[in-house]
Amino acid sequence: INIVAFGKSAEFIEKYAHKGTKLVVSGRIQTGSYTNKDGQKVYTTDIVAEDQEFAESKASAGSYQADGGSGYIPREEPSGIDDGFVNVPDGIDEELPFN
Repeated sequence: INIVAFGKSAEFIEKYAHKGTKLVVSGRIQTGSYTNKDGQKVYTTDIVAEDQEFAESKASAGSYQADGGSGYIPREEPSGIDDGFVNVPDGIDEELPFN
């Protein structure tokens, strides 16, 4: 699915994002269709970006280095077991006001 942006959203992405930047994007889904050069009808689904924010910290994003704007060089992943989830202590379920 393609993501399209207009106005301030497009300006933000153009100014601060580059290939490899992780963003969280929210918006609306838009469908459409067009007839291609072979005369076939093509259906499209796009997300029209209405809000976006960085999905990683500035320090973490700095670990990716732009390659002349054409790509990126990923940082090496740290060794160890870090699955990205927060460890929740056992028994915490009883303290939550909902289940």
